[in-house]
Amino acid sequence: MSKAERLIEMMITINAKKDFTAGELADEFSVSKRTILRDLQELEQAGFPIYSEVGAAGGYHILKERILPPVAFSESEAKAIFFACQALQFYRDLPFEQETISVLKKFLNCLPLDVQNSITQIQNKIVFWIPDRHCDSPLLKSMFHIAINCHAATIRYSSTYSERTRTIIPVGLYAMNGLWYCPAYCTTAHQIRVFRVDRIKEIIEEKPCPKGNYPIPASIREYLEKTGPKNDCRIKIQLTDTGVKRCESESFLAGGLKTFSTGGGIIDMEINHASLEWVADYILPFGNNATVLEPAELTELMRQKIYELHQHYCK
Repeated sequence: MSKAERLIEMMITINAKKDFTAGELADEFSVSKRTILRDLQELEQAGFPIYSEVGAAGGYHILKERILPPVAFSESEAKAIFFACQALQFYRDLPFEQETISVLKKFLNCLPLDVQNSITQIQNKIVFWIPDRHCDSPLLKSMFHIAINCHAATIRYSSTYSERTRTIIPVGLYAMNGLWYCPAYCTTAHQIRVFRVDRIKEIIEEKPCPKGNYPIPASIREYLEKTGPKNDCRIKIQLTDTGVKRCESESFLAGGLKTFSTGGGIIDMEINHASLEWVADYILPFGNNATVLEPAELTELMRQKIYELHQHYCK
């Protein structure tokens, strides 16, 4: 084994061990202790985060912020990494926002110039667009670590109507429409509630999960698959040509849009009942280009909103 190969193997071994002695490494790599000491000195000079302690219980230890050993990527794999990061660029809050910027700069600088140019072309031509809906979530990274460590947290939470202190056991985190959400078992409500991370004003205490048999899914994916909104309300909305064009830009309603060869179209789909208010608000500006056929509740919502607008402007 060459020296370069030994140093890379040593980095991998050290990352796995975290605590070790020079003698242990010497035995493992079948070299002298003096050779290992020289290798460790070179790794330290290269910035590898290890430190030594003297005494009977001494040895070498690796800092929490470890440096990973070199990993070889193909050109396609390098592009795939940047392509994945491109999907996150319009989320202004990420658990590792600064680290993401840093790693991409380091990674890009290590690539050949032609690959750099190819990645720049991807960034210029491909965008995962997310509407500019944003609320600052300064406690996102803290909630990320609480969820990952399977801990509980006592938080100060500001809901629509009040501000309360809650103790929660997070299921995990998910992002949707530019916002971060944390489904968590609430020890006050004795059930899983969904908390918006931007509305968590303070983490008062983080602690190990209390003992007990809590009905918490094993993963955030399992939670979303089992508790996704149920489509229990059918809507039918007739559209003119202009209404069809406006509706095509809204991904949610476009899923139920059917167009006619003679012109116009219809939205015919099942949605969650709680979404009726949003649908009414969305199609209200359509004016005569949309006509609600079903359900009667949606028609009544439209009448109510039109009446409120009339009262507001025509007193």
